[in-house]
Amino acid sequence: MVLAIWALATMALAPLPLRHQILPGLALLLVLPVVLVWTGRVHGYLPVLIGFAAAVSLFRKPLKVLWRRLVRRS
Repeated sequence: MVLAIWALATMALAPLPLRHQILPGLALLLVLPVVLVWTGRVHGYLPVLIGFAAAVSLFRKPLKVLWRRLVRRS
């Protein structure tokens, strides 16, 4: 249930302009590990894998930019 609410919150951010997505998106990204651990404890590993795949899909562009920045620095 919590993972579904998290997914709906991320989808609600999608139509917003990028400058309005940054802070709420960062908050949702920081809350994600807690939500995944909680979901894993309650429902097992399969919903966690699905939730992780959904998170990677939703945050693929910001994660790609973050990855490029990390690679450039090292």
